[in-house]
Amino acid sequence: MTQELAGKVAVVTGGAGAFGRATAELFVQEGAAVVLADVDLERGEQVSADLGPMVAFQPTDVADAEDVQRVVDFAVDHFGGLHIMFNNAGVGGSFRRLLDDDLADFQRVMAVNVYSVMIGTQRAARHMAEHGGGVIINTTSIGGINAGAGVTTYRLSKAAIVHFTRCAAIELAEHGVRVNCVAPAHIPTAINANYDQAEIVRLMQPLQRIGSPGDVANAVLYLATDRAAQVTGVVLPVDGGTTAGAPAHRGREVLARATRPT
Repeated sequence: MTQELAGKVAVVTGGAGAFGRATAELFVQEGAAVVLADVDLERGEQVSADLGPMVAFQPTDVADAEDVQRVVDFAVDHFGGLHIMFNNAGVGGSFRRLLDDDLADFQRVMAVNVYSVMIGTQRAARHMAEHGGGVIINTTSIGGINAGAGVTTYRLSKAAIVHFTRCAAIELAEHGVRVNCVAPAHIPTAINANYDQAEIVRLMQPLQRIGSPGDVANAVLYLATDRAAQVTGVVLPVDGGTTAGAPAHRGREVLARATRPT
């Protein structure tokens, strides 16, 4: 490892989950100290113990502004600063189609997926603006980029993250704070455990490879380092080409079905 994050301190929300753990582990390998923030106490403490002394766990409800402020303060007090904020925590939503959805989970999904990103960005940036700048990275989804049927509230929340990220990147640039987001897709996690990822990849993803949390962590690492010093306000898909278009074999299948015999 190149130790590109030596001397840096990061907060990773949703740190007990797949993307959070993979990113925290990579950050530590690159020399950073990491605060894991998660509402899951048991898993959070276990991940922290697994990753060693450069990782500390702070129980956090990311939809609670006071909890988010506490994790920022903890990072500063425990490790001496805050240079990277990875607003990664998120939840899924109802799988019902729009006409059948009672929208009962709307408040919770928007609180965890959108409000937490806004408050996490704000509270981290307040510290960063007074201490030489920093980096904020948010987790969206291709569901926030590509329109589609179903999981409407989830798609809405992830689209909001994209627009907020761009707005925050403009507003915070004068303080030396870069703001970007990653957009994973078709990577097995607890949120999409009900789906056959191999079949989804076959049908929807040009690159016929199932991604891993490590792929997302590598994208986050790039955005967190000085390699991305001129990068702000971007959405980086980690999706095997899905946002570019359907896989070539699907196009050939459609064309074959649509071609009239001569």
